Amino acid sequence: MATLRERKREQLRTTIADVAIKLFLEHGFDAVSTASVASAADVSKPTLFKYFPTKEDLVLHRFADHRDEPARVVRDRRPGQSPLVALHEHFLAGLAARDPITGLNDHPDVIGVHRMFETAPSLTARAMTYAIGSAEALAAELPLPDGTALVAAHQVVVTLRVLAEHNLRALASGRTTEDVHPDAMVAADRAFAMLRTGIESSFMD
Repeated sequence: MATLRERKREQLRTTIADVAIKLFLEHGFDAVSTASVASAADVSKPTLFKYFPTKEDLVLHRFADHRDEPARVVRDRRPGQSPLVALHEHFLAGLAARDPITGLNDHPDVIGVHRMFETAPSLTARAMTYAIGSAEALAAELPLPDGTALVAAHQVVVTLRVLAEHNLRALASGRTTEDVHPDAMVAADRAFAMLRTGIESSFMD
């Protein structure tokens, strides 16, 4: 159980990130300085950078809990269950729950945050470091030799990202989550079938 000090630190971290997201959505990522975020959150700039080493991390904080999610899903899968089957089931459950990480969530803030990546190249670049970390964590859980595991893990991470972006584009065109959900499930089924064809036969016993 987290200590009171740890809970307060996490609460402050969340508050700073929420304030930053609100400013970014209102004014644009590039138009808001870290000094403005610190002032609005009532903290000093050194304190802000203590919690968030870069400006981009203020946005990516919302995705941080998901960075190691594929690795956790594989690690916690049912005995005898294939890693890809576990990941597939988890993604479908995320679609059903309208988890923002799947792209199937039309809340204005969720759409706004994702659109930031289209207009702020530095965010996309920083997100790549998160994706690399996610793939490395997943590779450690796959029953494949080290080099091959990393190749497979990157394929999975990229697939999850592309599926999410596909869903976001569908929502941006004016469709509802209820309308997009069936198509999103079909796309996920096809994508994971492709992954299984290319990866699953290589799994070690």
